Order: sequence, then structure tokens, then C-alpha cells
Amino acid sequence: MDNGRIDQIIDKYDGKESSVIQVLLEIQRENRWLPGEVLERVSEKLRVPLSRIQQIVTFYKAFSLSPKGRHEIHVCMGTACHVRGAPRVLDTVQDLTGIKPGETSPDLKFSLKTVNCVGCCALGPVVVIDGEYHGKMVPATSEDVLKNYE
Repeated sequence: MDNGRIDQIIDKYDGKESSVIQVLLEIQRENRWLPGEVLERVSEKLRVPLSRIQQIVTFYKAFSLSPKGRHEIHVCMGTACHVRGAPRVLDTVQDLTGIKPGETSPDLKFSLKTVNCVGCCALGPVVVIDGEYHGKMVPATSEDVLKNYE
């Protein structure tokens, strides 16, 4: 992400120090992660110590300091999903993407995470891709669902 675009985002918030979280969220929404040079630019422009920005981005799980895939896959491993076969679904997703939970594919196509609950237990097992919920998943349907995210 270039400095001009970072500056545009900061300017939307009038360069206010209190907007640091909103600025970081917007940058990440566009860039999918927060590289060190971006954090330095935000620190400089908002006049917030880099150490404070580091505290913020390491405290909140919403921020990522490593590249994320274009498509974020969340496999629910909560109790209801687990007993209905989520571990087998997760194994299939790992085989299809070539990554484990917490990893991003080398081509930056997919990032994979496991979560404890996505709040729709009756649909378990549930896989959420880019905010879209896929319920009653089984290993056989995992490939069909992932094909929609090429």
C-alpha cells in the first residue's frame, strides 16, 4: 500500500490521534494486513508513538501483522459442530488448500482459522468464508464450496 493511499485514509479522520484504530482497520480492510512500514507511516502522520501502535495491533485479534489470503476461511470447532463432524471437514479443507489453521497459502489465496463458535449451532458443522456462512458441511461438499472462491 502506498503512502498516498495511507495519507488519504488518515485525512478522512482529520489526522486525529484518537482515530488510530479506525485508520488501522480501514487500511487492513484494503490491504488485508498491516506491514511494518504502514505502521510507521501511521505513527508519523498521527503523531502516535510506534510502540503504542504496536500495542494496539498486537492486543486486538482483528489486526494482522502477516499477509492474509484473499479469502478467509473459518471452520467452527465448537461443541455442536465438533460432534457433527467439524474435525473431518477441517481435515478436508486443509487437504484442499494445503494449509493448516493459522496459515496463509503461498499464493495468498486462502487463510485458514478455527473458531470456537460462530453462533449458528443448528447448522453445524459450519464453515464461514469471507463472512458467508456454509452450514451442514461434510467433507464431500467442502470442495464444491471452495471452488466458489477461486
